[in-house]
Parts: sequence; C-alpha cells; structure tokens
Amino acid sequence: MAKKKNVARMVIHLECTESRSSGVPGVSRYTTMKNKKNTPGRMELMKYNKYLRRKTLHREVK
Repeated sequence: MAKKKNVARMVIHLECTESRSSGVPGVSRYTTMKNKKNTPGRMELMKYNKYLRRKTLHREVK
C-alpha cells in the first residue's frame, strides 16, 4: 500500500522587507517549505540579502 503524501506541507516564498525602501535595485527572495498546521500565520525569518550585504527580515508573501 502506498504511503499518504503529507498535504500539510506547502512551498512558500520569503521576500525582504527592507529592499524596496532602500532604493537598491533587486529584490531578495527565498523559497522554503512550512507546515501550515503548525504555523498558520505568516512566517518571518532573518535571511541574508545579497543586495544589501547583510541579514534582514524576510516575510512570507502570497
């Protein structure tokens, strides 16, 4: 019998919150997965922004 696929996991995109207001060209985006049952709200992580050359806050976008 085949194993049931985990439907709670979904792919999300994280976008930098500081890059648009800074005026630097380019937008830092990351792709990751999350379990929507454990974290129903929007995810926020500190990730590296290669355009600003530092760690910034990245939020989940639709």
